[in-house]
Amino acid sequence: MKFKLDENIGRRGLELMRSAGHDVMTVREQNLQGSSDDALFVVCKDEMRVLVTLDHDFGQVLRFPPATGPGVVIIEIGPTGSNDALLGRLRDLLTMLDTQEVSGRLWIVEPGRVRIHDHEGE
Repeated sequence: MKFKLDENIGRRGLELMRSAGHDVMTVREQNLQGSSDDALFVVCKDEMRVLVTLDHDFGQVLRFPPATGPGVVIIEIGPTGSNDALLGRLRDLLTMLDTQEVSGRLWIVEPGRVRIHDHEGE
């Protein structure tokens, strides 16, 4: 699967996703740091890459309708989130990919659960 990691996901997250066999590019690798959320959403759509981010703004389904693109995954690590928490949520994401399709959906990966929004406006 093709992913784009937002600039708030570090190198260890990149290595984890790549070691699981996924085609992963990062915002930093493509010099997209500081891009607006709207511009990043368009780039992900154009490249058909699922965006993986900590940015809750991408949960605004009217502004970033999941059904119009390859999908968005928001990683929730909480207010005292650590790198270990981030890697744990990424592992949860990888496990879910074995049984669920992310395309056209918004996934919110939280400790102990994944919330999935299937359609525009839901």
